[in-house]
Amino acid sequence: MDNNFKMVAKTLFGFEDILAKELTQLGAMDVKKGVRNVSFVGDKGFMYKTNMGLRTAIKILKPIAEFRVHREDDLYKNIKQLPWEDYLSSSGTIAVDATVHHSIFTHTKYTALKAKDAIVDRFRENTGERPNVDLRFPDLKINIHIDRKHCTVSLDTSGESLHKRGYKTATNIAPINEVLAAGLILMSGWDGQCDFMDPMCGSGTILAEAAMIACNIPPNLMRKEFAFERWSDWNVDLFEKIEESLLNKTRDFHYKILGYDKSPSAVRKAKDNIKNAHLEEFITIKHEDFFKTQKAGTDKLHMVFNPPYGERLENLNVEEFYGQIGTTLKHGYPNTNAWLITSNLEALKYIGLRPSRKIKVFNAKLESRFVKYEMYEGSRKSKKQEA
Repeated sequence: MDNNFKMVAKTLFGFEDILAKELTQLGAMDVKKGVRNVSFVGDKGFMYKTNMGLRTAIKILKPIAEFRVHREDDLYKNIKQLPWEDYLSSSGTIAVDATVHHSIFTHTKYTALKAKDAIVDRFRENTGERPNVDLRFPDLKINIHIDRKHCTVSLDTSGESLHKRGYKTATNIAPINEVLAAGLILMSGWDGQCDFMDPMCGSGTILAEAAMIACNIPPNLMRKEFAFERWSDWNVDLFEKIEESLLNKTRDFHYKILGYDKSPSAVRKAKDNIKNAHLEEFITIKHEDFFKTQKAGTDKLHMVFNPPYGERLENLNVEEFYGQIGTTLKHGYPNTNAWLITSNLEALKYIGLRPSRKIKVFNAKLESRFVKYEMYEGSRKSKKQEA
């Protein structure tokens, strides 16, 4: 049995609770929420498991040292003292990235360069050789985090951001990030126990994430590589065992997932991405203008979508467009929980419906709202009277 160690899963603003719940369900120990991150304890196999199985994590970091920094020399000295030869050979390759909140260390690139120099100098002095820098496919990716005077040095176990699932080959204008899509669907409370719809599906991200949630399919099965696969202690047998255990927990799904888009090119791209993700049996995508549709049948429907904000489409008449969203929901979609995300807070007024929930989130750097509209059978008033 491997020894347990601390790890930190990074996430988006507002998703800390969801990520903590995901970690607990996977079996993490000592789960603690931070800001845009959740720390936890597990072993090497659990490190593999979190990278494959977490939907709302962007990266999994493994801290290896913490120390105080008052000036530049402190950073160089402390990093040079670490036993880098335990993690890397002198002929290997490295990449260093940094996040800094400090009065002296104001430039992330300079901080990363100083850390890289310390690692390289240690190898050169001890072996006469030095690792090279490879920003794209390094053998070891290192993360430096300085918050005021506290510095944490971590190994990046993931490599590329975990939102890069591997199924998306075709995208549209401003596609939604996969981690954001999965987090919104989980936040909306969808559990795969009714039909699901994205009426403006773009390249199909929300549909794919919804299907994987419904079937409990690990989100990162399609990834070509994780950073830990280049580590000296990489254990392919353990990795395959963990992968198999996650696949054994998938479940049946007995409802429909439906996507509409009025752009033929978007429909083509979405279909390609869903096929790449091997999710075609769960998802149907149609070339439809949502505003000309109505709900089929009377069963409950769960809707999550990412309409244009105005930043994404020029010549969009925001008032008219968002007004049509409200009209279509009100007249065409009874017995529906409809959630949408927008950064155009003014546009929400034009929907003309009262939201039952409004949650602050970010789409990239855009402050946004994730809003819920409950569409009842008949009017809300009569619904209350029946109750």
